[in-house]
Amino acid sequence: MNTTVYTGRATNWFSVVISGLLLIPLLGMGLSSGSSPSLGALILAVALVGFLAEVITASDVRATCGPRGVAVNWGFLGWPRARYALDDIQDAWVVDIPWHSVSYGFWWTPTRTVCTVRRGPALRLQLLSGRTVTITVPDPRAALAALEANRAEVG
Repeated sequence: MNTTVYTGRATNWFSVVISGLLLIPLLGMGLSSGSSPSLGALILAVALVGFLAEVITASDVRATCGPRGVAVNWGFLGWPRARYALDDIQDAWVVDIPWHSVSYGFWWTPTRTVCTVRRGPALRLQLLSGRTVTITVPDPRAALAALEANRAEVG
C-alpha cells in the first residue's frame, strides 16, 4: 500500500506584527483617558491577553492531507484543531481567495469552517454533511493531489 501525505504550514506574522503595533496607541489612549488606575490596568490586561491569544492560535495554520483525511492545527500549540476523515470528504478543489474576502483566523458557522491566514490559493473541502471547509496551505495543488491519491487507493 503506497500512501501519499502532504504537510504544509502557512504563516502570517505580518498580521500579528501589525496587530501589535496597533495595540500601542490603543493602550496609550486607554491609559491616558483620565480613568482610574485599576481600569487602566484592566484595559492593559485584556488587550495583552487578546494579543497573546492571537499569537498563540492565529499566527499560522498547519495542514496534513493523507490516508486519514485532513488534519488542521492552529498556532504553535496546535490548538484549535480539526480533523476531517477521508470518508467524510465529498469533494475537494483549489480556490483563490481574494484579499478583500479573507477572514483571517479560524471562523466557524453552521454551514462552513474557514481556516485562513492569507490571500491566494487555498484548499476547499465539501463534506458529505454539506459543510464547506476552506484551509490555507502553502501548496493547495499538492494537498489536493495527496487527497485524490489516497481516495483513489481507498475507492
